[in-house]
Amino acid sequence: MIDRFENNFRRVSVSAEHLTDAQMRTPKFLLLSTSLLVDRVFRYTQLIPKLASNGDVTVWTTSSADHVAESDSQDLQVAVEPFPKVNAFREFPHNYLRRLNEYVWDFRFRPPSRMSMMKHRRDKQAEYYVRALKPFARILASLRREEWLEKKLERLLLSYERSVEADRRISESRPDVIVSTGPFQFEQPAILNNARKYGIPVLAYVPSWDNISTKNRMVFDYDGYLVWNERSRSELQAFYPATRNRPVYVIGAPQFDVFYQDRFHRSREAFCREQELDPARPIIVYALGSPNFLNEKHGAFHLAQRVFAGHLGDVQMLVRPHPIHDNAELAEEFDKYAPRVRLQKTKNAGKELNKRTQDVRDVIEWVNTFKHADVVVNMSSTVTIDAARFDRPVVNLDFDPQPGQPDQELIKEVNHLWSHFKPIAESGGVWLVNDFSELEKAVTAYLKDPTLHRAERKWMVEHVCGFTDANCGERMAEAIIDFVVSVREKN
Repeated sequence: MIDRFENNFRRVSVSAEHLTDAQMRTPKFLLLSTSLLVDRVFRYTQLIPKLASNGDVTVWTTSSADHVAESDSQDLQVAVEPFPKVNAFREFPHNYLRRLNEYVWDFRFRPPSRMSMMKHRRDKQAEYYVRALKPFARILASLRREEWLEKKLERLLLSYERSVEADRRISESRPDVIVSTGPFQFEQPAILNNARKYGIPVLAYVPSWDNISTKNRMVFDYDGYLVWNERSRSELQAFYPATRNRPVYVIGAPQFDVFYQDRFHRSREAFCREQELDPARPIIVYALGSPNFLNEKHGAFHLAQRVFAGHLGDVQMLVRPHPIHDNAELAEEFDKYAPRVRLQKTKNAGKELNKRTQDVRDVIEWVNTFKHADVVVNMSSTVTIDAARFDRPVVNLDFDPQPGQPDQELIKEVNHLWSHFKPIAESGGVWLVNDFSELEKAVTAYLKDPTLHRAERKWMVEHVCGFTDANCGERMAEAIIDFVVSVREKN
């Protein structure tokens, strides 16, 4: 496949006698990043070097001002620039109609994850005037008018200028392609109308395996798409009919490329010294998810108490907050259980979410946390795959650890109904536990025999990641190059 990409690009860039001036010029790639999860793909995979060997690369990132140093841009052969200022849509009519559009699609196709989220979160949190849209949405859904509505909405949203700065910079640079890595986020969709104005195609990268089935809709019709696996491609084409006539590249999960790079690996002794742990004792890693979704810290508190009291034997516990949502608010809660329990702390605490990023030290910590874990405990998150990549046993909570269990039904639905996580939860590759007693039994059993469920863990990685090599960043670059080639050939 690599030869095909390179031969296609060589055909376009070398056969000058058959090309227009536009086809002959060095291609320009503009990549957008508004998340640390994408920053680390840009900085620590072969994506940028591969693109840079075939053209000029520019990155717009929200974290550039306080993290992406000049030396980084030189190493990556890329011009790093701050993301342009972006204004929000008006609440009415723009956001109001966006909510209507989401309801219509949900009622038309009733995706399990979205309907569960509507029941347990959106209906409880949405303003009354937003919930008032539901009867109208049901009527439009019954009439199968979802595509008609979305096209009307797209035209309305594209007519609203959200970034004068982006317009100016795009008009000056005229890239051959813009790669949006956050099509479900606030900032990046604002760039699309500027790209359309100047006839610049936009590739949308779906940055995680759950985005299509859980996030609010991508209203805009992009010119091509990049996804992790075949299941994501099928979901994309099912929920976004226009994508059936667009190129959709399956590239794997580039963020996991770092797991295969020796430069990020450290010995158990070195890692434990950094984390103030004892390398001779088993390490239980409790990885917390987003507190904006589920309040799972109570599970970590309970296990910390049990580890501290010695009920699980001569073990230790490392609590890993979600890197995007760590605000250091848990430090005081866990410090009282030291030295048997440690809380990882990051420099991102207190920063705005889209300005957070991870430097080499953070990536080393991330990789080695799962490399040296003896058991990983979590609740229905992507760290399940982080652990499985290193063949580490995973215990997954199938109950609400909060007092009173207000989210018990939601957690059951995430594990057994949500389309992205149900295959993982029911694969046999994770140990589902229904209460704290089962949690302790599962952890103890895995500590005695870490080979339990090994084959199932391997299946989980293949199912989610699509490719289990270190070449996803390079594969992403090849897809972008192939896309530019196809656009130039058409023009």
